[in-house]
Amino acid sequence: MRLEDLVEQARRHGASDLHLEAGLPPTLRVRGGLRSVGEPVPAPVLLAMVQQVVPERQWAEFRERRSFDLALTLAGVRCRINALHSMRGVGLAVRLLPATLPTLHSLNLHPDLRRLAHQPHGLVLISGPTGSGKSSTLAALLQEINLAQPRLILTIEQPVEYALRPRQAFIRQREVGRDTPSFAQGLLDALREDPDVIMVGELREPETMQLTLNAAETGHLVLATLHSSSVAEALQRLVLAFPATQQPSVASQLADVLVGVVCQQLVFRPELELRVPECEVLLPSSGAKGVIRQQEFYKLPSVLETGGKEGMWTYARYRRWLDTRGGFVRPGDEPAGPAPEGPDETLLRWKAEATLGPRQDEAFAPPPPPAPGRRREVPATAPPAPPEEGVLVIDAPGGDAASILQELGGGWSGSRR
Repeated sequence: MRLEDLVEQARRHGASDLHLEAGLPPTLRVRGGLRSVGEPVPAPVLLAMVQQVVPERQWAEFRERRSFDLALTLAGVRCRINALHSMRGVGLAVRLLPATLPTLHSLNLHPDLRRLAHQPHGLVLISGPTGSGKSSTLAALLQEINLAQPRLILTIEQPVEYALRPRQAFIRQREVGRDTPSFAQGLLDALREDPDVIMVGELREPETMQLTLNAAETGHLVLATLHSSSVAEALQRLVLAFPATQQPSVASQLADVLVGVVCQQLVFRPELELRVPECEVLLPSSGAKGVIRQQEFYKLPSVLETGGKEGMWTYARYRRWLDTRGGFVRPGDEPAGPAPEGPDETLLRWKAEATLGPRQDEAFAPPPPPAPGRRREVPATAPPAPPEEGVLVIDAPGGDAASILQELGGGWSGSRR
């Protein structure tokens, strides 16, 4: 019994997670439910699996903390792994990540979310319960920037889940525990590393939250995740993490820097045989900012309900959009394997078009992706058009405008028009 074989088995079953506990059979999470497969895993075998994934130099840290996070590729599948201690001994919780970098299109998210990634600065919060796809949505927003904008992206994660390949952007990824001792230290370092975009894997401690707000306030676009079940709960949790004397100033700062909050949950749709994200989206309207400043978070559901024309979404409104949507992307529909190099390939154009289209209304139904085996035709670059008859073309090797016109015999001087 090898860990690689169990991961491969989980992949074949379409599982999102694999759980291993001594004396219990391997358990998979498929479409949100749990399913046991195979024989119980003996304690010595499971201990050998944990020793396989935890680096030897960090084994002492694992024994002291009783847990360890890392990301590995097993059986060709990128995995986020948590090694842990329990009453039965050691255990493993393995999250299976998609084979390709996610995009808003491939995650079946509304295309208007791309606007969050095109802001020059501010704070974008992605929230939701555990296992709701927050990390994938965050990676899709970063990929949106990467495909379209020449910006420096710095990520601070624990662990690094998606290895981003630079396209238009310059990307630097740092892992807490390996490349920086903490989220707080990584954010302090970031201010000296010239980033345009900072991604914080998770807001946990007040120090990290304060540094995140400061970074958003000083001209950076900051994207971060937070555990919550609603937009209101996410913002309230962030403010209440601080002492009571600091909460008014934190709420005011949060209202000033906020770009948007997305709270999502994964819901299985039987008619599609697919789990799709349902979202609640808050944008910083004047009403929303006032509610946040006054810390009246209980009023945010009303702000969301009346903010449809401003681009906000309630769960009910988003659900109606899903009901009218066509062209859902299923796992495996996107091209498998790593994306080819270079910025002009058909794959890059297809992904960019899937997320960079014009603003859509609630009845948006995206066009289906290209049929398997077919490639979208990319027109060759046209040569420059010849000048129109009677139009003078100047090829100026240098000099200012006055000298150029004098060479043309126009007799131009500063006093003539």
